Amino acid sequence: MLLTELLHPGILQALAGAGHGARVLLADGHYPASTAVGERARTVHLNLSPGVLNVTTVLGVLLRALPVESAQVMVPPEGEPEPPAVAEYRSLLAPVAVDDLGRFAFYDAARSPDLALAIVTADTRTYANLLLTIGVRAEGTLTPR
Repeated sequence: MLLTELLHPGILQALAGAGHGARVLLADGHYPASTAVGERARTVHLNLSPGVLNVTTVLGVLLRALPVESAQVMVPPEGEPEPPAVAEYRSLLAPVAVDDLGRFAFYDAARSPDLALAIVTADTRTYANLLLTIGVRAEGTLTPR
């Protein structure tokens, strides 16, 4: 048994192979995961039933498992209000920089060869997609046994 709350074998495998600068996509249930992910990325489907598991829940677990250097969110066209999911991500990720990308720019960023992992959730909120860039583990964060 692992001494971590992150137990999903596919997610653990992908993160173990990812390093500084690699990216992780947290996709909502509307995201076109069959066409808008990097070709080398491992895709994990956690979308059993609509609304059962959302991006925020997955983000909470990942934030306790890996360092995040920066993040990007998909935002609606200019003039439309910021989606509640995006405001939630900004709050959870603070002080990490969260940059805005339009829909097609977000798809392009997620198709990057740096994408190590795509996690597809059952999040039914619109514009609930998040792209994380893995940072560097801070010195002193590994406890030797």
